[in-house]
Amino acid sequence: MELRVGVLAVLLATVSRAALAQDATVLERIEVKAGTSTGTIGAEPEAYAGGQVARGGRVGLLGNRDFMDTPFNITSYTAQTIENQGARTAADVVANDPSVTSTHASGGMLDSFYVRGFPLNEGNFGEIAFDGVFGVAPAYRLFTDYAERVEVLKGPTALLYGISPNSSVGGTINIVPKRAADVDLTRVTTDYASDLYGGGHVDVSRRFGDQRQFGMRFNGSYHGGDTAIDNQSLDVAVGALALDYEGEDFRATLDVIGQRQDIDAPLRPFFPGGSFDIPDAPDGRSNVQEPWEWAKTEDLSWLSRVEYDVSDAVTIFAAAGGGNSRVERLFGTPRLLNAAGDVSITPENFIFDIDRLTAETGVRAEFETEAVEHTVTFQVSGLRQTLARGSNSGTAQPTNLYDPLPRPEQDVPRPGHVPRLSENTFYGFALSDTMSMLDDRVLLTLGGRWQQIDTENYNPSTGAIASFSDESAFTPLAGIVVKPWENVAFYANYIEGLGVGDTAPQQASNAGETLAPYRSRQYEIGTKIDLGRSALTLSAFQIEKPSGEIGANGVFAEGGEQRNRGVELSVFGEVTQDVRVLGGVTFIHGELTKTNNAANRGNTPIGVPSLQVRLGAEWDTPFMPGLTLAGNVIHTDEQFVNSANTQEIPSWTRLDLGARYVTEIQERPVTFRANVENVFDLDYWSGVASYGTISQGAPLTVKVSMTTDF
Repeated sequence: MELRVGVLAVLLATVSRAALAQDATVLERIEVKAGTSTGTIGAEPEAYAGGQVARGGRVGLLGNRDFMDTPFNITSYTAQTIENQGARTAADVVANDPSVTSTHASGGMLDSFYVRGFPLNEGNFGEIAFDGVFGVAPAYRLFTDYAERVEVLKGPTALLYGISPNSSVGGTINIVPKRAADVDLTRVTTDYASDLYGGGHVDVSRRFGDQRQFGMRFNGSYHGGDTAIDNQSLDVAVGALALDYEGEDFRATLDVIGQRQDIDAPLRPFFPGGSFDIPDAPDGRSNVQEPWEWAKTEDLSWLSRVEYDVSDAVTIFAAAGGGNSRVERLFGTPRLLNAAGDVSITPENFIFDIDRLTAETGVRAEFETEAVEHTVTFQVSGLRQTLARGSNSGTAQPTNLYDPLPRPEQDVPRPGHVPRLSENTFYGFALSDTMSMLDDRVLLTLGGRWQQIDTENYNPSTGAIASFSDESAFTPLAGIVVKPWENVAFYANYIEGLGVGDTAPQQASNAGETLAPYRSRQYEIGTKIDLGRSALTLSAFQIEKPSGEIGANGVFAEGGEQRNRGVELSVFGEVTQDVRVLGGVTFIHGELTKTNNAANRGNTPIGVPSLQVRLGAEWDTPFMPGLTLAGNVIHTDEQFVNSANTQEIPSWTRLDLGARYVTEIQERPVTFRANVENVFDLDYWSGVASYGTISQGAPLTVKVSMTTDF
């Protein structure tokens, strides 16, 4: 309790000092507008004071919005934050967010999360949006080479983005791609991380044409070597090309991304195989995986967007894209056998092949009726994803969490056949209207999305359809923002999430039957205070998510429900001209409100911490111009590993430190950066996935880099 009160006091004191340091008569909110166009290309909200986050972000169907005009909690982390923290993946970036928990080991082959206590990106379908749409971003891991911003929109987004590929309801992470800037750029970064891992990144931006209407931006990188984790080596290659055209009435973009990740001895989450107490976390460098175990992922993604201004008030838009993610891997998931840390691993040779195709079109218009200004958007969209999978298994091998035993290499055959396992097709249309009244003091948003959800699961042996679902659903939205003062906004929303219905397991009497789509419901209220140089947001929410269970009659049906109630407090911006803050606190009370197992009713859901703290600060030192010191505290409360609440991992607190120095060498700007993660080399379990696996925390890791503009 003392920790929670102390953190709240620090955050409130920070904002109070910022308020006192400013003249209240000059607190004018900067309007974010894209000229006279109603489009979204080239209309990203500008950076907030301090440059760590943007003033707003992409709110799906609603387009780009200032955070003060948005009836949701959204944070958009900028390229400046990505570069200064040495964030190589989207997971590194969202570690700044107090509503996000990482549920996969940082030394693994993929990233997955909890947002507001619900899983995101845990399946084989990528649930991270790219430039406002699902179905484009790589399925397993997103590298930041091509990211201008990483946005976190909290809460269900069925109306805003459509149904997520794997039914996440806690929020949406969106990647804003880099675009060619007005000023040409040639930037080279070389970097190194412990133990012996390094590489380089090239970022080239150019504009062409008599009015510089054509843009090109290329990002390419290669990193390789031994990581801070025992036995592990990693090679990553990324290439991304972003083209754009900005005419008087017509705008277009094209993004093409290719990436490959080869990793030997990838860390895997541990699955407890009994009801024993969870053993203490091992040394963060320890690795039960062997060097002969490996994973290779290849991704190719593309997205094209066009916008045409019929008039100053009407814009037609369209987008089409897709991608392919292929994984080949040979390793086993460690199974914990007892509290002493004994482990059994069965190597498996798997191939996953994921194809995605997405498209949308629509119109956005502005008009007035009486004293009300309307912004109306109509959108038609579709998404299809196909998963193929093949596998072969070896034999179980023993080892130990604290004293990994050498395991002899097994010759597990590569799958000779990779059959189609499932295909999901989502399509529908959405309509929204944001009504502005009383000189933008009141903003009311109403809308709804009708969506058709077709799912087919296939028999891997015969290729025949084993189960299917053909359902439709309508999900509404109601949101309001009231600004009694220019720098204060109160907001509320009701929005629904939509998920693909579960398929009945083999032990159910209706095995193979796919249930109707699940509806999740969110109620949220909040306050946002913009002090000009710093800002504070406070929100309270409740999300109810149903689930399928086997009843007493043996029939698998919708019968479970998880309810998360929470409070989020965040702060960002400049406390003084030389001090910046970024972070916040999230309290969540998760509860299994409905379950067929009476003993579990009222328990805390798997993997939901009651408290998360993310508090970072930067200080531009007065004694050495150009030198900035930074620190970040990350705290996560204990998490239950099973629904019976008999197993849990303890809370943990990590300290990260950093420094950067900006100077000139031969009249060229040069930035040196150094970051140390997990300064005290804490051994900890970092998170729990929804299916009860636990992930190993990262060890002390040192990262240094040098960036030069030519």
